[in-house]
Amino acid sequence: MAKNIKSPYKIRSQRRDKYCTTLNKVFKYTASTYDHRVMSQFVDGEQQYTYSSFYEKCNMLSTRMLRFGVSAGDKVAILSQNMPNWTLAFFAATAFGRVAVPILPDSSENEVTNILTHSDSKVLFISQRLIHKLSDSCRDRLTLVVDIETLDFIKCRKEDFQCNGFVKDPQPEDLATIIYTSGTTGKAKGVMLSHRNICHNLLASYKAQPCNKKDRFLSILPMAHAYEMCVSSLYSMYVGACCYYLSKPPTPSVLLPAMRKVRPTIMLSVPLIIEKTYHQSVVPTIQRSRMLKWMEQHLPRILYWFIGRQMVKKFGGKLRFFGIGGSKLDTKVEEFLIKCNFPYAVGYGLTETAPLVCNVMVNKRKRLGSIGLASYHVDIKLDNINPETGEGEIVCRGDNVMLGYYKDPERTIQVLDEDGWFRTGDIATVDKNGYYYIKGRLSNTILGPSGENIYPEEIEMVINDIAGVDESLVMEKNGELVALLNFDDNVLNWNQERENQFFEKVDNLKKAVKDFVNKNVGKHSKIDKVEVMEKPFEKSATQKIRRFVYTSDAEKNDANEKTAEAEENKDLEQK
Repeated sequence: MAKNIKSPYKIRSQRRDKYCTTLNKVFKYTASTYDHRVMSQFVDGEQQYTYSSFYEKCNMLSTRMLRFGVSAGDKVAILSQNMPNWTLAFFAATAFGRVAVPILPDSSENEVTNILTHSDSKVLFISQRLIHKLSDSCRDRLTLVVDIETLDFIKCRKEDFQCNGFVKDPQPEDLATIIYTSGTTGKAKGVMLSHRNICHNLLASYKAQPCNKKDRFLSILPMAHAYEMCVSSLYSMYVGACCYYLSKPPTPSVLLPAMRKVRPTIMLSVPLIIEKTYHQSVVPTIQRSRMLKWMEQHLPRILYWFIGRQMVKKFGGKLRFFGIGGSKLDTKVEEFLIKCNFPYAVGYGLTETAPLVCNVMVNKRKRLGSIGLASYHVDIKLDNINPETGEGEIVCRGDNVMLGYYKDPERTIQVLDEDGWFRTGDIATVDKNGYYYIKGRLSNTILGPSGENIYPEEIEMVINDIAGVDESLVMEKNGELVALLNFDDNVLNWNQERENQFFEKVDNLKKAVKDFVNKNVGKHSKIDKVEVMEKPFEKSATQKIRRFVYTSDAEKNDANEKTAEAEENKDLEQK
């Protein structure tokens, strides 16, 4: 009888899981297991680290901070574009018991000041291109300011050089990072994630999409966001793979050559990127070609197979996992990806959950519009379910759920109960197989005149499928449903000599949008007015529109109008 031999792959997986309890243990395990393999580098080959050289550099950097009294528990902020040294700064903090405070590179000077002050940060790693966002008052309060590209000191004081710092091996429940997020709802919150939270996400990522040391990750989203940081940069390190970074913003002229060079197997994206590819490239290409239009009608399977092959080829030809998260994916675009057999997968989560809550695997059958099943060892249920629609708020519990909001017990209590259930604020339904379907944000829900729930995200999805529309936002204003939208640049071209024709065209487009939407939505979701935005919407790091900016503006304008009306009435009364 043949001897039953255990798979070495499973043995290594179990060994890796055993050490995935703190970032310190992950740090030591990867350095000893993958020592001479390349861990991270720029696409052009600069700033390269092997796992062993990364380990040595982190230890050196930690020792330098110790000499200035920066100890375990102290906050170390990072304000930089993506680069290998970003991860270096992160582990020089977290692997030794300090707390990393990532700051999004598109934050304003005021936001940077607020985060550095509120977090009590003692050290700041900052890139030269963002140094202008560091105020003099913040610089004065910081113990150290370090150039993240060269690791040279920008600011240090001789009197702080007392060599009196200390470090410790962190425990799973210890605070690892504070990630500030305003998302789409306003005032920033400092999300406190423990070592257990982040390490649980590494395990959940592995269960959702197993990777190994032969994989090549290409990072294009901001590393200061939990999605990119945990599911890409830290996960690639966890499995011994190499993560590549761009030295310039990921514009098409930079990204396409990079993908041809790296030939990535793993990438993360937000829906907006793939949606724009579909609306601005795929659809127009089919519409312009008589042959492709004929194939779409008569040989659709061959056409979409061909398009899918071409898309994978554009991404370097080796892509096997294209993760999409950060906001809801347009179902029409997802239907196209399914037809093309494109290797995408949808994930759902929040910064507060480190971030994975639900996911869909690449090799599993897709449910159109679904965010998938509960992630590894995460409990999910719907709360306050509407018996008529089956809709309820997603609440979850597990090792992925944050410790709370930093210095903000009131808002922590609002979302986290004593049993560990976290209120996500997302309204969803669930089918008999456990697949969840997001309807919209609880905070965005509009109450209709008959008490029905109106989800603006669903109306926006219909609007965004209209040819020529770039993006949209639906809101309530003076009791009416109003759609704010941006058209593509090639649809509206301002020409001063033809001003009348321009405004006539705008009015016609607005009417066409309104008519189309109201034919394709339910009776309670029909829009009353369409307004065209002059500038692009202000967005978060995951390219979600910051709704609160436009809601507050609308309320402000309404208040101004009411004040003006009241003053006018007062004047009439006096007369």
